Amino acid sequence: MHQRDPLARTAAPSAPCAFGSSVYSVCQPTASSPPAGTPWSSPIMVTLGAGCGLRQGEIFGLAVDDVDFGEGVIHVRQQVKLIHGKQMFGLPKHDRERTVPLPESVAEALKGHLTQFPAREITLPWEELTGDPHALRLVLTSRVPKALNRNYINKVIWKPALERLGVIAKDRPTRKTTGRAKQTTREHGMHALRHYYASVLLDAGESVKALAEYLGHSDPGFTLRTHTHLMSGSDGRTRKVIDTALGLAHQETGTEPEQAT
Repeated sequence: MHQRDPLARTAAPSAPCAFGSSVYSVCQPTASSPPAGTPWSSPIMVTLGAGCGLRQGEIFGLAVDDVDFGEGVIHVRQQVKLIHGKQMFGLPKHDRERTVPLPESVAEALKGHLTQFPAREITLPWEELTGDPHALRLVLTSRVPKALNRNYINKVIWKPALERLGVIAKDRPTRKTTGRAKQTTREHGMHALRHYYASVLLDAGESVKALAEYLGHSDPGFTLRTHTHLMSGSDGRTRKVIDTALGLAHQETGTEPEQAT
């Protein structure tokens, strides 16, 4: 299954941006994966990361009731956590719930996904393996159905996509390429989609404070330190702003800007 990349029209100002766009186009099930009719075979998993800046666990824990199509927002209220191989629901990282904008292109892709794969109710303990059971109608589930398991998704979907891109080398079949050895680094994990999201917003002039809120960072300073290398130079933007302002003044007064004092 392949859908149009909702962010394809946006200029890619940096490597993470291009990386995210490329991964989107090839992040499809491999021959060893379940058939394309399974819910997670939909590219919505990547769309939510690249288009809303959600973390992997937040994507897996997104409930249909957290999506407000009318207001155009997603309420990030929980994530799927994996502790000692067991799944549970829990608050997002740093125990910070947040609300992020839902772009129209992402909303349409999400509606299409839900039409093909209606949300299914999954029950998991809350915050602790012995916690109270918590039932949510998840946007993404496995075929069983269960909440998506990050180890399985990373190994069967994400890592093969990176291999097809040439981002990482394909593993040679040896007895030692198991477990953590087969995991991708954080740089090449789904977290890269958040960098893609950040690069698009920063290049468009979004404030660091707003971006920090959307990403769920408690400190905008952390956001700035982490993503400052993605910010395009300000020289061109400054010239454009001043040229626009002075040009507008000339149109309104009919005099040269330096005379309009």
